[in-house]
Amino acid sequence: MNLDYSTHIPADFNDSSRVWIYQSSRLFLISEALEMEDMLNDFAANWKSHGTPVKGSANLLFGQFIVLMADETATGVSGCSTDSSVHLVKAIEEKMNVQLFDRQNLAFVVKDKIQLLPLGQLEYAVENNFINADTLYFNNTVLTKKELLENWIIPVKDSWLAKRIHFTENTG
Repeated sequence: MNLDYSTHIPADFNDSSRVWIYQSSRLFLISEALEMEDMLNDFAANWKSHGTPVKGSANLLFGQFIVLMADETATGVSGCSTDSSVHLVKAIEEKMNVQLFDRQNLAFVVKDKIQLLPLGQLEYAVENNFINADTLYFNNTVLTKKELLENWIIPVKDSWLAKRIHFTENTG
């Protein structure tokens, strides 16, 4: 699985640009992704904060993650402009019949595929070797462009999850 997404991140946005990641409860169908692409492009082109255009971008990455970004060095993003982005995501959620606000589902790369795992099953997954310390995890808590590029897809051992689970050392 090719995990290089950096080419989809706007190079002309400041490293401190704000990022919001919405993870879908399932992979989008190609037809849904194409329809959504129009919605995302239209939103980014018309995103405003108090009437002033926001330098924004909106992408679907890996067919499962909606990534919104606003370069606040150009225009600050206010509550109203954040609300408009939430309305967009809720519209996609309803139209495509998916969940995009469920933070209890975690995404990992397992056997070259993105696999979702409910937070409550994390310990079970570790105990049964479905995931380990080196399994790649989608850290949707990143807040800036710089963090997105450097810390979005990271080994579990480097994420906040490492404090929640105990990995046994493999001495074999």
